[in-house]
Amino acid sequence: MGLSSHMGRTPLSAVARKDPVRPGNRSLYENLEQVTLAFGQNSCVEFLGRDYSYREILDQVHRVAAGLQRQGVKKGDRVVLFLPNSPYFVVSYYAILKIGAVVVNSNPLYAESELEHQLKDSGAEVLITIDIKELCQKAIKQLGRTPLRKVVICRLSQAMPILKGALFSLLQFHKVSHPTGPQILEFEDLASSLDGAYPVEVKPADLAVLQYTGGTTGAPKGAALSHANVMANTEQVTAWFSNAVPGEERILGVLPLFHVFAMTTVLNMGISLGAQIILLPRFQLGQMLKTIDRLKPTLMMGVPTLYNAVNNSPVVDQYDLSSIKYCISGGAPLPLDCKHRFEELTGCVLVEGYGLSEASPVCACNPVAGQNKEGSIGLPMPGTLLEIRSPEAPFELLPKGDKGELCITGPQVMTEYWHNSEATEKTICEGRLRSGDIGYMDKEGYVFLLDRLKDLILCNGYNVYPRNIEEAINRHPAVAEVTVIGVPDKEHGEIPKAFVKLHAGQQLSEADLQEFLQKYLSVIERPRIVEFRKELPKTMIGKLSKKELRQEEQDAARGRSDSKHDLKGSDDGTS
Repeated sequence: MGLSSHMGRTPLSAVARKDPVRPGNRSLYENLEQVTLAFGQNSCVEFLGRDYSYREILDQVHRVAAGLQRQGVKKGDRVVLFLPNSPYFVVSYYAILKIGAVVVNSNPLYAESELEHQLKDSGAEVLITIDIKELCQKAIKQLGRTPLRKVVICRLSQAMPILKGALFSLLQFHKVSHPTGPQILEFEDLASSLDGAYPVEVKPADLAVLQYTGGTTGAPKGAALSHANVMANTEQVTAWFSNAVPGEERILGVLPLFHVFAMTTVLNMGISLGAQIILLPRFQLGQMLKTIDRLKPTLMMGVPTLYNAVNNSPVVDQYDLSSIKYCISGGAPLPLDCKHRFEELTGCVLVEGYGLSEASPVCACNPVAGQNKEGSIGLPMPGTLLEIRSPEAPFELLPKGDKGELCITGPQVMTEYWHNSEATEKTICEGRLRSGDIGYMDKEGYVFLLDRLKDLILCNGYNVYPRNIEEAINRHPAVAEVTVIGVPDKEHGEIPKAFVKLHAGQQLSEADLQEFLQKYLSVIERPRIVEFRKELPKTMIGKLSKKELRQEEQDAARGRSDSKHDLKGSDDGTS
């Protein structure tokens, strides 16, 4: 992989894995095509009781690819997938890639303004969505105000078994949309024939996916991922599960496929393994437990809140979860107690991994057969170089044990931010992806993250890491979830504020929590404010989100400032 020259710097915080892995030397569509030759009769997708074989999926891909070409979609054009998990997502994804067009993954829960930004930024002219009224309305409103010229509507009932689909159409009629018009196209019409199909040469270096970042520091940016990027990461993750048996695995797809974590580790890795991908349209704990019990998945990807929900389910003992062999947790730190409890319930191996949208996304993971270190994101993926560099001087490589910014080099790293050279130059330095995460590397090459660079709290001039505080609070048995942010303070600059959700039926006072934390945190680290809440805000994949909490604090601070101004004005006789 051209990384062996870095291996001599053992005293420094740089570790590369040279394990054999193909460097993404074929397109994502070719991967599906090759796997179908080997496992054509096998189940590719299971959706709410209906099975689709690899051969059926590939046939639909050919038809939808031809349909897109009839609509004028050419190589390099962007097509938005505004879809929940369903067979439509799988078919549309590979159809777009087959003709050299670019998948733009879009969150169906986006507000109109967020979807509008994504359409304008990507320049996408075609959008594929489902016939749920809320989604259709948001999509159709973008016609005329963005480059969008065609909306393709998929009928959810037609992806289900016949009886279940008929019941859905009958009972959920009020939620279903039936738009018509010259700019509206039914998915069935798009997939009606192979007429108009023509071959397109797709190279590994060609753009495959625009994966928009969360936008916590401004408007979301599109990470431009090539076929080689995504295919290499798929091969890296597949190699990590060295005991997986091609054609025999079943992978649970409860994370949304539009999220880069699920796109690679569920969809693309599932296809690479010739696995059955068991798709659920969204996370509902009861439905997920029933599905695991009935369909016996062997692999599962999730976020800590998902595993925690299983652990805390009062009815979990009613279900057989023993089929699960290996799980990866991503998106947020995995509490050790959560890991151990889930492993005891299932008998599986649950490991913590780490990734970024800009790296397709997986960069590191704890071994599924080897040492897992508490609090570590593990070792680099095969063919990946991880380094700890100075945040102030990114050209300076730091010694092992020193805290700095994690930088990544590997075949999975994006080519650029879409049409944003300024942001690209700030993020990719000498071919290294600057993660924005602060951490260190131990002598054995395991990486430990302390926090996001932008989340760092400067309290009395000291660096305070919210992740350390969260891990300490998570140790209390009454705590179910916690997130910590920095809030402005006149005396200290910033102070930590903790938002805490308790387990059902548990009670905990702020004073008792502060006393508990004395043995884990210094005076500076202990949160100055603790706010107990029934629920904490989460992203679409279930990751705890600080963005909403920061906005609340800013709005509250602004309100206090306005109030003081009004009082002062009244005192001066000016209002």
